[in-house]
Amino acid sequence: MIRLLIADDQHLAREGLRQLLSHEPDIAFLGAARDGAELISMAREHQPDVILTDLRMPGTDGITAIRRLTARAPDRPIIALTTFDTDEYLFGALEAGAVGFLLKDGDPDLYRAAIRAAHRGQGLIDPQVTRRLVRRFATPPVRGHGRELTIRETEVLRLVALGRSNAEIAGELRIAAGTVKIHVSRVLSKIGVRTRVQAAIHAYRSGLVSSDE
Repeated sequence: MIRLLIADDQHLAREGLRQLLSHEPDIAFLGAARDGAELISMAREHQPDVILTDLRMPGTDGITAIRRLTARAPDRPIIALTTFDTDEYLFGALEAGAVGFLLKDGDPDLYRAAIRAAHRGQGLIDPQVTRRLVRRFATPPVRGHGRELTIRETEVLRLVALGRSNAEIAGELRIAAGTVKIHVSRVLSKIGVRTRVQAAIHAYRSGLVSSDE
């Protein structure tokens, strides 16, 4: 069961999300916060498995809330939700620690898929904004990967950047899924990021993966 907490400053949006997700057999709806400060408080109280939060909220906004929440619980996946698909919000949310990014007018099925993917440790970004990521990744690569990665860690990072799950990486490299999890954790630590999405961004920017892949 996926224990879900959401945040949005608009009542209709909160109720819409509640209606959309409350009938899913594998999703337990824990509640809805009205701003980032309330979200942080509710997350501390309820300890959700996944958080879905709006970015533009009064007071403590979504990006600030994501940054504070991931600092406290880096393994808890957070999905960013907004009506604005500008670079400021997209990269602000991802760099703050979000594992996914959805638009409010997106496909409802994508919401369900993103929540389940986040719970599995994968990131999902609305296809409407994927082109923005590719364009940003196509900028001139930066040098280095932070602390030096082993050959195996470099292979794992490349596959993470290509969107592979731990199980898929394990199958491709013929190693145990638990070993992949250890490698991913070490990669994140060495390159100084908190999420798989941030690791993917790093891999593209460093030239390990090209935008046409």
